[in-house]
Amino acid sequence: MTITEPLTQSTTAVDQRWTPRLWGVLAVLCAVLFLDGLDVSMVGVALPSIGTELGLGTASLQWIVNGYVLGYGGLLLLGGRTADLLGRRRVFLIALAVFTVASLIGGLVDDGGLLIATRFVKGLAAAFTAPTAMSIATTTFAEGPARNRALSIFTVFGASGYSSGLILGGLLTSLGWRWTFLVPVPLALAALVAGLLLIPRDKPAAGGGHDLIGAVTLVGGMLLAVYAVVTAPQRGLDPLTIGAAALAIVLLVAFVVAEGRVRHPLVRLSIFRIGSIVRANASMVALMGSYVSFQFMMTLYLQDVLHWTPLRMALALLPAGLLVAFSSPFMGRLIDRRGTAPLIVAAMISLSAGYIWFLATAGSRPDYLVTIFPAMLLLGGGFAFGFSSIMAQATDGIDDSEQGLASGLVQSSGQIGTALVLAVVTTLVASATTAPAGDFTSFRPGVNLVTGVAVAGLVLNLVALAATRIRRPLPAEIVSR
Repeated sequence: MTITEPLTQSTTAVDQRWTPRLWGVLAVLCAVLFLDGLDVSMVGVALPSIGTELGLGTASLQWIVNGYVLGYGGLLLLGGRTADLLGRRRVFLIALAVFTVASLIGGLVDDGGLLIATRFVKGLAAAFTAPTAMSIATTTFAEGPARNRALSIFTVFGASGYSSGLILGGLLTSLGWRWTFLVPVPLALAALVAGLLLIPRDKPAAGGGHDLIGAVTLVGGMLLAVYAVVTAPQRGLDPLTIGAAALAIVLLVAFVVAEGRVRHPLVRLSIFRIGSIVRANASMVALMGSYVSFQFMMTLYLQDVLHWTPLRMALALLPAGLLVAFSSPFMGRLIDRRGTAPLIVAAMISLSAGYIWFLATAGSRPDYLVTIFPAMLLLGGGFAFGFSSIMAQATDGIDDSEQGLASGLVQSSGQIGTALVLAVVTTLVASATTAPAGDFTSFRPGVNLVTGVAVAGLVLNLVALAATRIRRPLPAEIVSR
């Protein structure tokens, strides 16, 4: 039986009543975000084992991450728009089914290229489940306290999935890396069944269309750009690398031009006239791009260079995920009380401080208690303050008909930013000179880059916050003097 009546009488009510059915829908949405966090962290832990068994080097291993994030980030905008046009429930359930099948196939293949292909397909599926889940949440829960509370719970499950994935990834990789791909399958099936029963049917938009030209040019341009960055150190500036870079530029320019001319653009370019949305998207690039790239480097360093077991490595990175999981329930109330801008600034300060502390204390061989543990706490604090605040800033004031676009845009920025930062980090690490056994020197250029990305995010938000304070009108009694 499928529920078809509305979840609430009004999604604009100031004091929205949370019924059991409403909790059930939120649980399904949170389960999908949990799976996303679980998948990312488990596969991250398994990368060195995958590389050893399938004979993949650092440049190839990054495609297991980037294959996912490029498929994810490249089609997030199409996913959000599709949800608005065809109905959120339908898109959510179909994409979740594809994600489930791709997970199963990924655990069975024996070829590195096929594995990367399944990761790309999973990313494509996630590109539809993620913005659709977010738009279901933001249209179900009224803007204000109810929505902020729902988003903070949403974040808890993402962080819990990430934290659980670290531990499960360490345990499962000890048995075999394939289990990190197979374990999410029954969980995804359970979420699919629950979604069929709980998510209400919604009507597709009365009008509109798809921007396939925009989707193809964006995905193609990003894939070629990352390929050019990653292969340049090995191939040099040969015709293939130069051609890939040139074609990437052409496709990305074509994307921008097309968005200004097609009848139903993937991205309404005028949305970038809203300063808060631009800042939210740039902040997500700084948050996700720096952290995912840092985790990639730490995974390779701790397992391949220091020869830590997968479980020991997972436990070393766990404090950041635990901090996010335990602090996220309070983020909704903090956003209500302080607003998004100060919390994003606090997030960028914590994030930047984590990388700077790591660089200042790491030396040639980072000590866990002195360097890694404090850095992970600071990075976890940055993620805890930043993710919910950025998502709230990106969707505040947006009409329900464009919630899929707004949520897809900010998530797409995070994924595309991750792909580009990770590609450059991989290039820097791969091209570094060979260091003595156990030495961190070859990874330092990559950490320098992610530090710069985080600091750039901090400067952007500090300038915006200062400008807001300057423009704020003086109290009447001061003006009268």
